[in-house]
Amino acid sequence: MKKLYRDKDEYKIAGVCSGMAEYFDIDPVIIRLLFLLALFLGAGLIVYIIGWIIIPVKD
Repeated sequence: MKKLYRDKDEYKIAGVCSGMAEYFDIDPVIIRLLFLLALFLGAGLIVYIIGWIIIPVKD
């Protein structure tokens, strides 16, 4: 069973996007672009911070 973790090996800020990309088995750049788009639409920063707090770090 897959679990969602923040990836500290392939991170830029907190590993949220790279962890989500690993979970969904897609390129991290796609997730980062989606978060950037969401940032301009007004919800990206809040969602990223919540993910940073809630998603555990991969050991």
